[in-house]
Amino acid sequence: MIPDAETAEKPRILVTGGSGYVGGRLIPRLEAGGTRIRALGRKPEALRDRLGPSAEIVAGDVADRGSLDRALGGIETAYYLVHMMSGTEDFAKEDRRAAENFGGAARSAGVRRIIYLGGLGDDDDPALSPHLRSRHEVGRILRDSGVETVELRASMVVGAGSLSFELMKSLTERLPVMLCPRWLSTDCQPIAIEDLLAYLLAAKDLPPGQSRVVEIGGADVCTYADLIREYARLKGLRRTLISVPVLTPYLSGLWLALVTPTKSEVGRHLIEGLKNPTVVRDRSAPEAFPQIRPIGIREAIRRAIEAGRES
Repeated sequence: MIPDAETAEKPRILVTGGSGYVGGRLIPRLEAGGTRIRALGRKPEALRDRLGPSAEIVAGDVADRGSLDRALGGIETAYYLVHMMSGTEDFAKEDRRAAENFGGAARSAGVRRIIYLGGLGDDDDPALSPHLRSRHEVGRILRDSGVETVELRASMVVGAGSLSFELMKSLTERLPVMLCPRWLSTDCQPIAIEDLLAYLLAAKDLPPGQSRVVEIGGADVCTYADLIREYARLKGLRRTLISVPVLTPYLSGLWLALVTPTKSEVGRHLIEGLKNPTVVRDRSAPEAFPQIRPIGIREAIRRAIEAGRES
């Protein structure tokens, strides 16, 4: 419940997607820095364990414009960490509608900045996956809202609990001999969860300015096959990768069988996106965030393995 406005200082930051992987890790770091936050969730009770006693929780949904108007009141900075990849046949349409609702409500509420986490990929690539194309469209909608928007575009997130990392982990641990489509040799630039969170935190303190897209990534450009090999090396596993021309429905089903049923739809979209290069092409991130020095894939995977052991 939201405390009486007369007895509590109004929060300055709203977090959507707080029950997700990134949002759930961002919230404690915001609070540790003394930031008063408000979290929006369809199931507020699912957020309570992630929040400190000073945080506010408001029930709402990005599909419900009225709930957004209430949630964004008095907010200066809003994190938009929502994606509609799961549970709907037309996630792009739902993503579009949610972004339009959020951008409009943020503009009406006088929000000064939206921070959005999107995905890397070339807008001009005709083969860009529906998942990445939708993420880019959401960023455009938020920027067009008239509210200053900082869109951080990232590739695969390496961290214990990240679905993309857990998919790679499951494949490597369970398949000694792996049939891999040739596009697993496509370049990507994974980012450690710690570095991603550092960018998200720093984005709220950027000087006011125009909306911008900032491409972020780890220190290394690699392939998905490289990630599999590095994970296997760190775990002491011997793995054989056999290249095949395409990812057949059978092979796709074999891979997705390693993911929990509730996440299989999201996993399918992630697998489809592996054929697209997701590397940093715009080098503006070091200038905008000079204090952040991203780590490489070996250290990122090592940390993810250690974190998984501790959880």
